[in-house]
Amino acid sequence: MDISMKEKSGKQKDTLIKVLKYIKPYGLLMALTIIMAIVSVALTLYLPILTGDAVDLLAFIGQASFWSDLFALLKKMAAVIALTALAQWIMSICNNKIVYSIIQDIRKKAFRKLEILPLKYMDAHSHGDIVSRVVADVDQFADGLLIGFTQLFTGVITIIGTLGFMLSVNVGITIVVVVITPVSLLVAAFIAKKTFNMFKLQSETRGEQTTLINEMIGNQKVVQAFNREDETLEEFDEINGRLEKCSLRAIFFSSLTNPCTRFVNSLVYTGVGLTGALAVIRGGLSIGQLTCFLSYANQYTKPFNEISGVITELQNALACAARIFELIEEEPQVPDKEDAVALDHVQGKVDLDHVAFSYVPERKLIEDLDLHVKPGQRIAIVGPTGCGKTTIINLLMRFYDVDQGAICVEDTDIRHITRKSLRSSYGMVLQDTWLKRGTIRDNITVGKPEASEEEIIAAAKKSHAHSFIRRLPEGYDTVISEDGGSLSQGQKQLLCITRVMLSLPPMLILDEATSSIDTRTEIKIQKAFASMMEGRTSFIVAHRLSTIQNADVILVMKDGHIIEQGNHEELLEKKGFYAELYQSQFALG
Repeated sequence: MDISMKEKSGKQKDTLIKVLKYIKPYGLLMALTIIMAIVSVALTLYLPILTGDAVDLLAFIGQASFWSDLFALLKKMAAVIALTALAQWIMSICNNKIVYSIIQDIRKKAFRKLEILPLKYMDAHSHGDIVSRVVADVDQFADGLLIGFTQLFTGVITIIGTLGFMLSVNVGITIVVVVITPVSLLVAAFIAKKTFNMFKLQSETRGEQTTLINEMIGNQKVVQAFNREDETLEEFDEINGRLEKCSLRAIFFSSLTNPCTRFVNSLVYTGVGLTGALAVIRGGLSIGQLTCFLSYANQYTKPFNEISGVITELQNALACAARIFELIEEEPQVPDKEDAVALDHVQGKVDLDHVAFSYVPERKLIEDLDLHVKPGQRIAIVGPTGCGKTTIINLLMRFYDVDQGAICVEDTDIRHITRKSLRSSYGMVLQDTWLKRGTIRDNITVGKPEASEEEIIAAAKKSHAHSFIRRLPEGYDTVISEDGGSLSQGQKQLLCITRVMLSLPPMLILDEATSSIDTRTEIKIQKAFASMMEGRTSFIVAHRLSTIQNADVILVMKDGHIIEQGNHEELLEKKGFYAELYQSQFALG
């Protein structure tokens, strides 16, 4: 138990150190904030002295100089109040600038890390949780940091300043205040320990909820098609219930801060009132000085109340920060080697030499795979689900690195080639469409932003997308959402094919590229692909064997191995696994 507490304390300390590193670049603003806090507190503490003088002045109400002295005091009080407000305003601006600059830095760093994280991280973590870290957790962190900066500086300086002023008026009463103070600190420390873990659990559960909502929105048609609404609602209610419980527990303990510290504040005020009254009776204090002291007692205890609340907010902020830093500190993908070369004048020669790879070490997938592709060849890859077809594509694009062996393009190991030049050498059309929010034109020109209008239209005509694009309300300027909006799955696929048609890289990867297109359009697309693949090395992953009959080489895969290899006619003559697959699709046709 003690070890666990030490670990939690160590994690909090580490997180705090990381936060301070983000604050460091804003040292000048931080210094200005502290100066303004000192000025604000000093003026605030000076005001009770003027109030006490005004009270004592009432004893001389009949004298000739009374009104002039009173007006002089009131002017001084008005100037002090105005300067205090100005100092607090400047401090608030500095705090906002520091906090939101830090938040901008953290979000920028987090998003840039997402760009360089290996694909295995994305596969292993729910997208909703990642979104929750970058959006919700950063917002929670900002709120806690803003409150912390605003109240922590003024609170600490107020406590120190008030003690100084009280000591200058009466040492005895000040000692009474100081003796009662540790009770407030003990209460705050107890609550702080309880709240950190609860806020961390709250943040994690919120990420879980975001994940479910994200999945629900992205797959609503599937949920409704399989009548999973009730089960999804039950799952949401279960997570929502857990979020409610951990949120209530976190808020319960954090809400204890205010009443507990207020009780201590009342003890301090009572102690000052009693000892002060006795001092007035003995003639050690004037009525004005007692008024001043009671005001100081309020000002002295108020920061303890605020700081206790700040500590609670900081617990939440640190819990959220810990999750953000976990993402930022994730191991990025292996960077390009310093001597990595950029591919140039790619002919399309690709070699896989004794390649072995598995997503999970204990579950083998691809073992000792050899493949030698000549420039311009069309390589079709077929086989049952899970045999490693798409995995080969992932390895060719270097989304994953091989465990053993090597993949070479133009006789150069792709680990010695820059990722940018490698990936720009491939044109890729996947079964799953990817579209971004923007115009149709924006989505087509992803791979070639500088393309002219004539080039875009020519590519759309080749992919047979031009006719449906023309019928859209704004044509090529029609804005679509990230999932394609009202476009059909086939239309979205045609846009992805147009994107490749436009950039025409030296090598092509078609992973079930026509799976969402009707048979008539597919025939046209196959002709367009045939024209596009002319002279280009092409890798075609397909389940429908009718789409790959014209391939130069067909690789038949099973359990991560190439078990058969040849063209369509050769493989049928062998009467092996490919022939069985072919017969299963066409024999009953």
